[in-house]
Amino acid sequence: MKRRKRVVHEKGAPKWMVTFSDLFMLVLVFFILLFSMSQIDLVKFKAVAESFKQVNILDYNPSAVPFEHPTDFSVNTESTNNQDDVAKQEESAHTEMENDSLQELLVEVQIFLAENDLEEVVIANRTERGIVLVLEEKVLYETAEARILPIAYPFLDKVGTLLTRIPNLVKIEGHTDNRPISTDKFPSNWELSAARASSVIRYLVVTHDLDPERFIAVGYGDTRPIVENTSSENYQKNRRVEIVISDPQHVERID
Repeated sequence: MKRRKRVVHEKGAPKWMVTFSDLFMLVLVFFILLFSMSQIDLVKFKAVAESFKQVNILDYNPSAVPFEHPTDFSVNTESTNNQDDVAKQEESAHTEMENDSLQELLVEVQIFLAENDLEEVVIANRTERGIVLVLEEKVLYETAEARILPIAYPFLDKVGTLLTRIPNLVKIEGHTDNRPISTDKFPSNWELSAARASSVIRYLVVTHDLDPERFIAVGYGDTRPIVENTSSENYQKNRRVEIVISDPQHVERID
C-alpha cells in the first residue's frame, strides 16, 4: 500500500491576498489622487484664469498640428490695412472740405467788407480757432449800450446767410475797455460784455432761423484787451465783439 503524501500548508497569508492587497492599494491611491485634484485653490485658479484673458496664447504658441486650411484661421492684414487707409482718406477728405468751406466763407466776408467800406471797423481773418470777425463797438452799439444799431443789420445779415450753409459752432465774445461802468442795467463791464454777445446771437438766431445750440455767448469784460488802454483810440479798439466761426479741428480752451 502506497503512502499518502502529506500536504504541507505554507505559513502566512494565502498568495491571492498579495494580489488583492496590491489591487486595493492601487484603487486607494487612485481615489486619493481624485480627491486631491478636486481641492483647487480658488485664488490661484482665478489668477491663472485672469492671465489667460490678458494674453492670447495662440498668438505666441500656435498649434503644433497643421490646419487643413490654414488661411481660414489667419488674419487678413492686407484687408485690415486697406480699411484703415480708406478711413484715413475719408477723414482727410472731410477735413479738407471743412477747410474749403471756411476759406470760401472768409473770402465772401472780405469781399462784402470791401464793397461796403467796412474794412476799417470790421476785421476778418483766419486763425487756428477758425474764422474770426472782429467788430468795433461803433459798428454795433451806442456807448454803454447792448442794443444793436440798425447800421449793423446788413453785415449781420450777411454773416447769418453764410452760417446757414455750414454747421460749425459759433462763439460770440463781448469785450470792453478797462474804464469802469455802473448803471442799473450794467453794474460792471462783465454784464455789458455778456449782454452784447447775447444780443448778436439773438439777432442771428431770430432773423435767420439758426439753431441756437450752435452758439455760445461769452462776456470777457476788460480781461482780453488787444492793445493797452492808454488812449481813446485804443479804448475804441478794445470795445469790440468777436464772432468766432469755429474750426472743428480746433479744441477751444480757456487761456
